[in-house]
Amino acid sequence: MTTLKDRLKLGKDARKQCPRTSQATSGDIDRDPLPLIEASSEGRIKSLVELRYGRMLVSPFTFYRGNALLQAHDLAGTKDMGLMTPICGDCHLMNFGGFATPERNLLFSVNDFDETHPGPWEWDLKRLVASFLIAARDLRHGATVEESVCRHVVTAYQQAMARCAEQSALEVWYDSINYDDLLDQARANNTTLEHVQRAVEKAERRTHAVLLPKISERDEQGHLMIRDDLPEIFHLHNKTTLLDADDDWACLKDWRPLYDTFLHDYRTTLQGDRRDLLARFQAQDMAFKVVGVGSVGTRCLVALLTDDQQRPLFLQFKEARRSVLAGYVKAKSRLRHNGQRVVEGQRLMQSASDLFLGWTTDPNGRHFYVRQLRDMKISAELETFDGETFAAYGRLCGRALARAHAKASGDAAQISGYIGKSDALADALFKYAQAYTEQNERDFERFQRACRKGRLQARSEADFAADHLP
Repeated sequence: MTTLKDRLKLGKDARKQCPRTSQATSGDIDRDPLPLIEASSEGRIKSLVELRYGRMLVSPFTFYRGNALLQAHDLAGTKDMGLMTPICGDCHLMNFGGFATPERNLLFSVNDFDETHPGPWEWDLKRLVASFLIAARDLRHGATVEESVCRHVVTAYQQAMARCAEQSALEVWYDSINYDDLLDQARANNTTLEHVQRAVEKAERRTHAVLLPKISERDEQGHLMIRDDLPEIFHLHNKTTLLDADDDWACLKDWRPLYDTFLHDYRTTLQGDRRDLLARFQAQDMAFKVVGVGSVGTRCLVALLTDDQQRPLFLQFKEARRSVLAGYVKAKSRLRHNGQRVVEGQRLMQSASDLFLGWTTDPNGRHFYVRQLRDMKISAELETFDGETFAAYGRLCGRALARAHAKASGDAAQISGYIGKSDALADALFKYAQAYTEQNERDFERFQRACRKGRLQARSEADFAADHLP
């Protein structure tokens, strides 16, 4: 029987073929970023690709958020310890946050799995550390905070992974970061504590009942419907639609055939009790909802359902495309349906997942996953963070990522053995983050020039809204 000591030694031995110092290298960065950016836009709704580029133009940080494919390409040229495990695939600091469990408890974890795929755990950690440095520089925190927050992320990951290595499989599986954990970490700093308390209070207000009047209204016949709010929300068949004229969804007479197709497959992916709960709701309306930065231009719909008391449930149907990692890692996903890939990745990496999490397929064979919209979900408001709060958030994300990797892989001891107890990996990843931040700035400048010269068309939210003013 393999002991803990044996597994730790396996990880330590991996340093021979992949020294921790080698983790500082930037990878395949001798390339033109523009063809990769264009490749990542293929298959998206054409008019919304312009909005995607407009959001990416805001800053080097939003550019970084919008381009997981670019970094996946670059990371393919780096060394790793050789352990292929389920990873997030787009592990930047804004893809962490709070969410409600089916029991209505608030947990903190990775919360975006669109790109989840088997791959090297180092890729997630590198993308996370680089995102903190890029964000800290974008917010002008200064070199001291930049280095401090990067080291806090790696050290928290290192310490959490070491604890996971000592735990049983069930202890790792059931462990989570809850409200009390957030408060315990924040109590050392009053400003950080205030941020946590405000975030939790905000989460408690982010329910379907509170969302209903914000994005819906009744038409002249009294029917409840989602309110258009360009370019964020629009109906598929109104004059305000941003779908391409020849789009197959635009050719449908209304939204119900599409919704019915979604529901046919989606129901079968839910547990029996949750299918019964879903049956107590009736669909009232469905509209397109633009989300995020990297996802802009992919298909995302929100459906408004109500129960017998006219209480709402909002379901989000989000397109699941091939993971950006798929072309750059040796490991292959065992799942052919990309919606199922996202859902099973989320269930593996989170300690609890959305009550209505499932997957489905549209009439033309596109893959989707389904979840509730905005149910007690909270994200970091980075612009309000001081240096200490930023570092505390870094520790939280590092810890959450280690827990997710340990739970999904079952290889905490090997990873911990590789990392060891010294600062060797933290030193290497800080150097990596510095180098990749500079590379990201060079790529951003080339992207800006391409937009200015017309090779890429970029438009802001204001541009789209102005087109549809009455």
